[in-house]
Amino acid sequence: MERKYENDEMQIDLIEIFYVLKSKILAILGVGLLFGVLACAYTAFMVKPVYTSTSMVLVMPKEVSLSSSLQLGSQLTSDYSVLITSRPVLSEVVDELGLNIDYKALKNAVSIMNPDGTRILKLSVQYGDAKKAKEIADKLAEVSSEYIGEQMEITPPKIIEKGEIPTSRSNAGMSKMAMMGVLAGMVLCAGVVILQSLLDDTIKTEEDIEKYLGISSLSVIPDRKDYINGTRKKSKRADSGQHGSN
Repeated sequence: MERKYENDEMQIDLIEIFYVLKSKILAILGVGLLFGVLACAYTAFMVKPVYTSTSMVLVMPKEVSLSSSLQLGSQLTSDYSVLITSRPVLSEVVDELGLNIDYKALKNAVSIMNPDGTRILKLSVQYGDAKKAKEIADKLAEVSSEYIGEQMEITPPKIIEKGEIPTSRSNAGMSKMAMMGVLAGMVLCAGVVILQSLLDDTIKTEEDIEKYLGISSLSVIPDRKDYINGTRKKSKRADSGQHGSN
């Protein structure tokens, strides 16, 4: 029986919180809209766009049989990954394309992925210019393929797909940031409203007396100010009625 009472009390509290949020819905929406505008402004003026282009190379040694090429290719992908991001390869890419960055900065912009169970390496490049990102990805695949063939004295990895010019930025766009800002603002404002409601232990109604003090109210004394204001309004109406009759 006691557990049922606790559940009922919790349900009443949730209902109260719901009505509190409902009464503050305009404020919550306003704060969410404000945060959305701030997020858009931050994205437009502070966040530089980043574009990603990806080229792919195939690791397929011709010196071994087909049955063991998959296993050997998977082992070589780790060596290839190190060689692709080595200083000679990245420096040559920077020099041939005339980039305004050094090889260390280019290394931070390059990521290499090897899908499980394949002999394929995906060379992804992130750059602030979409067209330049594609050029870097293609040049990186070309230079690294020649460098690997020379250094390891094997058949160079085959370029099976060149990069494309990305049409959208890879980091958070303005619409996404605006949505995140609106949601963050609404959640933050709702949290503040709920916290204020939970910390407010003042007694406002007869139900609060029964709920928090556990006693029943015998009578209700009206607010004197409301009574005075009410009598004044009535007297003014009465006076205006008398003047009108005269």
